[in-house]
Amino acid sequence: MSLIFAAAPAPSAAQAAPRPIKLVAFGDSLTAGYRLPADAAFPAVLERMLKAQGRNVQIANAGVSGDTTTGGLDRLDWSVPDGTDGVILELGANDMLRGTDPAVAKRNLTAMLDTLKARHIPVLLAGMQAAPNLGPDYRTKFDAIFPDLARQYGVMLYPFFLDGIIGEAGLHLDDGLHPNVKGVETIAARMLPTVERFLDSLPAQATR
Repeated sequence: MSLIFAAAPAPSAAQAAPRPIKLVAFGDSLTAGYRLPADAAFPAVLERMLKAQGRNVQIANAGVSGDTTTGGLDRLDWSVPDGTDGVILELGANDMLRGTDPAVAKRNLTAMLDTLKARHIPVLLAGMQAAPNLGPDYRTKFDAIFPDLARQYGVMLYPFFLDGIIGEAGLHLDDGLHPNVKGVETIAARMLPTVERFLDSLPAQATR
């Protein structure tokens, strides 16, 4: 009697390659990568660092140079497509540089968080801090926006997006405001542990 062994079925594409976690980095020039090659912008650098840690992620760059919280609110829905697993929200720097009333920035960020909450998209909120020359009253009100909203909405907070590069001329472009390639790498490296915690906090369906 001869024995016939059936070949094991080949693994499906879904089994062979689980889909990546899809993040959107939503912000201004700090996210967009002002005057930098696309592969040196924050989303691309952070994605490479996460992949080096074994994370299967894709990070879309939804940064627009010069954007304010008002502009961000206007474009939020079409910038964050369905199927997005999480958003890194980085806006407010241009509001601050223009001296916009902190109440306006807070109102716009609140509306964005409301919209993303209604869409069941988790958020990692990247904080910003006001420049000292705007005065202590403005700085107190502006700096409080991000921790206040993180508490109110129960979202994860990275307190200061530019942590580690302020005052470091070698990490900025010649405008003294925007990070250069090394500056972006510094930002991404410092933010990496928080982003990993954010990924671990995502609903189970986002990691399948």
